[in-house]
Amino acid sequence: MILFHEDYLRGHELQSQLKKCRFFDYAVNEALHLSPKEQQLICRIFDSIEAEYHSSYDALSREIMLSQMSTLLRYAERFYRRQFLVRKEFHSSIYESFNNLLYQYMYVSDVYRTPSISDIAQQLNMTPRYLTDALKVETGKSAKEWIQLALVDKAKNLLLSSNDSVATVAYSLGFEYPQYFSRLFKNKVGITPTEYRKQTARH
Repeated sequence: MILFHEDYLRGHELQSQLKKCRFFDYAVNEALHLSPKEQQLICRIFDSIEAEYHSSYDALSREIMLSQMSTLLRYAERFYRRQFLVRKEFHSSIYESFNNLLYQYMYVSDVYRTPSISDIAQQLNMTPRYLTDALKVETGKSAKEWIQLALVDKAKNLLLSSNDSVATVAYSLGFEYPQYFSRLFKNKVGITPTEYRKQTARH
C-alpha cells in the first residue's frame, strides 16, 4: 500500500492523472488479475518507491517518487485494458449481457422505464464504473451512450407509430423536460423529432 498526503501531489501532473484513474471506484471482485510476470513488474516498482523513500532526500527525491507512482498507475491502466479484452475473447461478452438487460427494460418489462447504469450494473454484479469502462473497451461506447441510443431508437418507434406530440413522447420515455429529449435526439440523429417524423412520413 502507498499512503501519501494530497499536498505531496500539488502542482504535479500526477494529481490530475489520479483523478482520471477510474479503477479506484471498482469493487474488490473487480480487482486486477496479474500474471506472475506482471506481479514481478509491479513489485519492482513498489520496491523502487520504497528504496527512494528511505534514501537521503534531495532536490529530485519528490520528482522521482511521483514519477514512479505515475508509472505504477499507467501499468495498472494497461493491465485493466488487457483484462477487459481477455474477458471479451474468452468469456461471454459484457456488451451482449448489457444489451439483453437493456432490451428487457425498454421493451419487455411490465412497467416500462429507462434503466440507469446502476440498475444494469447491479444485475451484472458489477460497479457502474467497471461496466462503463468494460463497454468502452469492448465497443468504443460507454454505458450512458448505449442507453441514449436505445432511448432514441425507442423514440423513433413512438414518433412513427402514434400521433402523440413530441412532448408526450418525451414524457413517456422518462424525460422531465421535452427540450432535453429534442436536443439528445438531434444530437444522435442529426434532425429534430418533428423533422424526423415529417421526413419519414414522406417516404
